[in-house]
Amino acid sequence: MEMDKIQVVILGISATPGGNAFALVLKELEGNRRLPIIIGAFEAQAIAFELEGIVPPRPMTHDLIKIIIESLGSQLTEIYIDELEEGTFHAKMVLDDGSIKVDCRPSDAIAVAVRMNVPIFVNSEIIEEAGIVSSENEENEEQINYVKPVDDFPKPTQKTSGNRKLDVLQSQLDKAIKDENYEVAAKLRDEIKKLLESS
Repeated sequence: MEMDKIQVVILGISATPGGNAFALVLKELEGNRRLPIIIGAFEAQAIAFELEGIVPPRPMTHDLIKIIIESLGSQLTEIYIDELEEGTFHAKMVLDDGSIKVDCRPSDAIAVAVRMNVPIFVNSEIIEEAGIVSSENEENEEQINYVKPVDDFPKPTQKTSGNRKLDVLQSQLDKAIKDENYEVAAKLRDEIKKLLESS
């Protein structure tokens, strides 16, 4: 028997202290509870890229999963975060109206979900156990603070600024994104941000 499911949406993504992992924050669609899930940098970038409409030069792993599902004539119908065991979340990609359920990490499932525009559900017991209740004011504050990790990435089509150092950093950033070297890109983005703030 399947547990009650609660639909959630992505509230945002924020870097954790140290910057090696990210907090993906989900919010119930009809309610004020939030569910934070710690995910890796690669998955955070994959989700954020899609939310920001950034198209990498080659398909990323989650783009490939989408292409495979569609090529096989299947349809992803929903993502279901169904278990929480010893602090680890488990999810299922539900295909073809439930005839196929694929176990996976929530971060991978959500990265595919945002590409295929399907709803995300969480087992109600998980929301009860790990959800955080927020007031309306706190919720609005979170929406501001939980920014996607690529929000600060200058776009590759940006024109030169006239500042030589900035232009060199921008060129290096464009190359890092093209080469899919997102750790280097994140460091360059931070350098560019500091330079812009000091100018």
